[in-house]
Parts: sequence; C-alpha cells; structure tokens
Amino acid sequence: MPDAQKKGDSQLVYEGNEQIIVVDANSWSYSPSIENSPLVMGYSIDKLVETPGATRIVFTQRKNFSYDAHQVSILSEIARLYNYFVKTKKILNLDQLGFREEYAAFFVQKRGTLQYLIYTLLRTDPLGCYVEIKRLMREERIFITKEIDTSLLETRNTYLAILQSLLSLLEQTKMVSLARTDLEGYELGDRTLYKNIFHPLVSPDFVYTRLRSSPPLDGEQIDVYSAGDAEISIYKTPGDIKLLYHIYPLEFKLTEDEYALLDLARRVLSENTPREEEFLQPERLRITFFNIGKDLLEELAENQGISLSYERIEILATVLVRYTIGFGILESILADDKIQDVVANSPIGTTPLFVVHQEYGECTTNILPSRDDGEGWATKFRLLSGRPLDEANPVLDAELILPGARSRASIITTPLSPSGLAYAFRRQRDMPWTLPLFMQNKMLDSLSAGLISFLIDGARTILVAGTRSSGKTSLLSSFIIEIMRKYRIITIEDTLELPVDYLRTLGYNIQHLKVRSALTTGGIELSADEGIRTSLRLGDSSLIVGEVRSVEARALYEAMRIGALANVVAGTIHGSSPYNVYDRVVNDLGVPKTSFKATDVIFVANPVKSADGLKSTKRLLQITEVRKHWEEDPQAEGGFVDLMTYDIKKDTLVPTDDLLNGESEVLKAIGGSVREWVGNWDAIWENILLRAKIKQHLLDTATKTGIPELLEASFIVHSNDQFHRISEQVKTEVGALDSTLIFRDWNTWLHREAKRFKCK
Repeated sequence: MPDAQKKGDSQLVYEGNEQIIVVDANSWSYSPSIENSPLVMGYSIDKLVETPGATRIVFTQRKNFSYDAHQVSILSEIARLYNYFVKTKKILNLDQLGFREEYAAFFVQKRGTLQYLIYTLLRTDPLGCYVEIKRLMREERIFITKEIDTSLLETRNTYLAILQSLLSLLEQTKMVSLARTDLEGYELGDRTLYKNIFHPLVSPDFVYTRLRSSPPLDGEQIDVYSAGDAEISIYKTPGDIKLLYHIYPLEFKLTEDEYALLDLARRVLSENTPREEEFLQPERLRITFFNIGKDLLEELAENQGISLSYERIEILATVLVRYTIGFGILESILADDKIQDVVANSPIGTTPLFVVHQEYGECTTNILPSRDDGEGWATKFRLLSGRPLDEANPVLDAELILPGARSRASIITTPLSPSGLAYAFRRQRDMPWTLPLFMQNKMLDSLSAGLISFLIDGARTILVAGTRSSGKTSLLSSFIIEIMRKYRIITIEDTLELPVDYLRTLGYNIQHLKVRSALTTGGIELSADEGIRTSLRLGDSSLIVGEVRSVEARALYEAMRIGALANVVAGTIHGSSPYNVYDRVVNDLGVPKTSFKATDVIFVANPVKSADGLKSTKRLLQITEVRKHWEEDPQAEGGFVDLMTYDIKKDTLVPTDDLLNGESEVLKAIGGSVREWVGNWDAIWENILLRAKIKQHLLDTATKTGIPELLEASFIVHSNDQFHRISEQVKTEVGALDSTLIFRDWNTWLHREAKRFKCK
C-alpha cells in the first residue's frame, strides 16, 4: 500500500515515484474544482508551495477529482513564482522605488497594488494577474508621458520596470502560453479559459479508476452509441493520430445519496472477503454478492432515510458487485461488443487504457486505471485461474467470464515487465462466429465458406494460421459450428477461448480439456501433449486444439497419423504462410517431416492494412492443401497447392486453376469415400457450390428481412442439420444428391423459419 503523511485536511501519498497531494474536501461548501473556483486554485498553489515535488493533486468530495502530472506542472510553475516573490519580498520592497517622504501616498498605493497582484491574483487567477499587469503598464505609460516632476518620473519608470519584470516571468509560464491567444477581452473572475487547461479525472470515492468525464473541448465527435449501461463516444482529437474512445459508465452518473450508500455498502462488504475456493465459481459468487448487496443497500437506504425504487436498488447492487468482487470499469469496456482488445501498460496508473475497436481500430481511452486496480486484478486472476503469477512465473494466461462478455487475459509482471504489472485482454464474441457472419464482414466469401463446409464434413486435418489478432480462434469456432451435432467433439486449450458452454446449449456432445500453459512451470494441470494423448483414450471424436504452441505439436501429429481421426482435427498456430507453418512445426516444434504430411489443409488469415496505414481489416488470405509426395521441402517440391488466394484489388478470395480444374487431391480423397462422388469431380464441385449457394442465400435473406439472428450459431446449426436431412431425403427419393432439389427444399424451410422469426 502507498505510504502517506498527514497534513491537516490533506495528506501526501507516495505511489512509486509519484507524490500525490490528497485533499479531504468533504466539509467544503463548494466543489473542489481548480478550473471553476479561485479559492481551490489558491489552496492548490499553497499546497504546491509546501510540497514542490508533488506530481498529482486529488480532491475527495463524494467523488475523487484528480489532476494529473501535466496539469500539476502548470500550477507548480505559478507556485514557484509565487513562493519566490513571497520569500524574497524584492518586488514588494519600497526601497526599489527610491522611497521619498513627499511621495508616501504614491508608494503606499503602488505597494498595495503589487500586494494584490502577488498575494491574491497570482494565486487565484494567474491569467487575470497577467491581464491586470498589462493594463497597469498601459496606464503607467500614459502617466509617464504627462509627468513633469523629474523625481517622480524616475520612480514611475522604476515601478513600470517592476511590472515589466513580473509580466516577463508570467509570460514564461505554461499557463500564460496556453491561453495567450485567447486573452483579449479577458475579464477578472472569468474562469472560462481555465476550463480549457484543467480537466480533472473524476471517479466516485469507492472507485480507484480515474476517468476524464468531460469530452475533449477541441475534439470532433464522430460516433455515439450505448453499450450495456455505459455511453460511448468516439472523438477525433488534434495532435493524436489515434481516436479517443470516451466511455461514461453508470457509476459516474449516480446521485450524491447513491454514492454515499455505495460507499457505506462497500465498506461493509470489504469485511466479508470471499474465500479462495469461492472464486472458482465466479457466476455463483456474483449471484451471492448481488443478493447480499441488494439487501444491504435496501437496509442502509432505510436507515439513512433515502427513498429508492426496487429497480434503482438493483442497479446499485450491480455497481457494488462490479467494484467489490468484479473488475470495475474493465467490465463496462468489455460489455461493448465492438471492443476487440483492451491493453493496460505498465506502470499502471501512468497511462490510459488503450482499446482496439471493431470499426475504429486502435484508440486511446479516457480511463486511467490505478495501481490498486492492477494489483486487485492480478489477485483475482490468480484465484480464478489457480495459476501462479510471480517472479518465477511472470506470465499468466487466464480467461475472464463476465455478464455479457468473455475475454482472454494475458498478464505479465516483473522481471519480464521491469515496471510491474501489464495486461492485455482479448474480448471474445458473446456467441460463436459463423461462416455467414464472416461473409458479412468480408473475411471470406461464399465459395470459401462452401469449401470449408465440405472439408469439415470430409473429416480433414486442418491448421488455421495467422499472426496475433488475425481471427484464428474465431475462425476455428466457426469450423466447429460446421461439425454435425451427431459427432462428439473434444477441445483442448490452455486458456479457455472456444465457446464450449454455448455449444453445449446448442446440443453439441462436447468435452472440454484444460491443460497447462506452455509458459507455466509446475502446477497440477496436465501438459498440453498429455492432454492430447488423453483425448485419444476418450473415444472417437473430432479434436479441436485451441492453439499449437509447443511440444503438444508432436502429440497432435501423433493423433493425426494414427487416425484418431474418423472426424475432423483442427487447431490454430502462429504463422503467416503455409511454409512458415511448416517451418514452425518441423524446425521449431520438432515434428518429423513425414508427420507434417498428416496436415491436409492450411488456412492463413491476417489483417490487411489500408494504404494510409490507419485501418486494417481481417481477411482469409489462403486456403492451401498439403500434398504427400514431397520428401525434403514441400515448398520446393510442390507440396503446397493453393486452392484459393486473396485478390487485394477485388478484396476477396478467388479460386485457383488447381481448384477449378479438379486438381485437388484432398477434395478427391473426400469424394473417394462417397459412392456418388468416386471419380466424379463434377459431383464434388457441384456439392461445394451448393454449400456456397446456401451460405450466400442465408446472408442475403438475413440482410433483406432484417433478421440478423439468421446468421448466428443457433440458427446456422439448425440450417446445417436441415441441409443434411434434406440431402439424405433427396438421395432416397431420386437416387442421387440433386443440388437443385436440395436447395429448393432447403430454401422452402428457410423462408418458413424467417416468417416464424418475423412473427415473434
């Protein structure tokens, strides 16, 4: 915890290299706002004279009003100037004016003016002090031109020089530099210009996180929307190439009575810390604390004579849970389904959170988490994951499941991160991605979707490659949706990212295995390679590996080669091309070359940047089959054959001649196991085109009818089931897989379902 030194109504708190003046302003009858109140500005100047090394000032009055290092540095310049004049008293010394008895009235007047400028205006209204000095100088120059008394003329010139000296010192300050162009017509007491300079980060006093609540005055709002209980605005701001993601959550919009209740309730609940084992069931823990908090708030409101509706009590209980056992403001950000990544850099408390937005790319936020936030999150992740995070294990991968959001969390600490804790959160979509959804976002097209569907039904071995944030795991999730629900699925992950719980609600027969992270040493979890070998003893299943990172690659290829694999085997791996995948699997992970041949198809997904470099879009760039005839180097010996490649001008995948001419060995191998397709490439191709047509028609129908649910996993699963049922029925009736009849009957079913959605 930070050290603190008490000084009257304020205390000096030390956080790392920061010295923070914390002022208890609860007894003040006015708001503790430097920009609005001359009294608060004067008070702040006095405190900075006492503590010249302070880097932040925080006023507490129901809310915390925090002025950061930049704003404090502006005030500190004024404080040093004020302290210099007060200590030296040079400017206020009448001897400098050549004091003479006959000019006593003149001397008293000028000293009074200087005292007013220094003791009052410089402390409470430095810009007013600057403007007033300029006015006095103009006035004095007029007197000088008319003065006929030679001795008094000399004294007036000395006085004018003193004013000029004071003006020059003020002109060197940041405050005057920032406001100089707007000072024309400035009137004493006008605080408008200070609002352009000082913008406190505001948070309720039960919240450690600081938030810049006011939008940037020089910002251009380009979007506004709601997410959960928060209001989101996107701004362009001068001087920053990144956009500003400005979030204003519910907890910053409460009444003073509600803040008081929450603070009381939080203090009570802090005495009832959950047991370690309770964190292993976070959903149940949330429900328990929500109910306790609701009862507690109701009781406190009654005791305090505060009238609150039942709905309002529930809202406050939600906030209370968020800031006791939850993750605070982080939950509000992750509730925004347009957020893809959230980053908190070390040392936490010195820089704002950064996000990657689905539509606007990388953005700065108005949220500045505190060191207490970082430490609290780390403690909770240790409990939730059951994994260590310390100097011996400075990396922790964990999953965060919140109401309305799932996220993968990567945490690092010392010695890997010399300046302490840092976080990266990858938000997972609330529901699994589907191939039609990817088509809607143009990550892939209908033909590639039809090809994927055919490969999944053909029980191929597949690797999805790409860089970080390329959409590998999301694409893998969409592959699972294409697996018929009659087959069992086993998933293996070290950090839970695949939507297994949701898939269970869709009726999938799915078993999830969680294994030890490749970056973690020791612990009770099985290693990834042991997990894969264990899966082979669990019966015939489709095998989905969240990410191939380390020695588990050998076990995975062992599974591929012994044919655990009457069904599809798929996983993700870092790599930017098929050969890069080969190089990583064989040379980095130690899989024998002959074993690598067990890979049937490699999908490569990567972001594609715009020409200006400001935006990027996720695209599937290659679908490549791996042939089996090569001996040493698949690249040199024609072992990689592209089936589809990305055309950057068309912004879509296009089929290669090898695919169009039926030269795919993988697809012909699938056809070889189906009586109607043996030796009949046209029939294989027709089935791929049929699947592509169905995916495209789903997207077109959803767009035309305005029913986005038709693209979600729950409906796609039923659509796939219906496709297989209708295919079997048509084959029974006419003796062949007639694509025209299959599509006709499936389309009839689709329109019937679409009408049902409209009637809801």
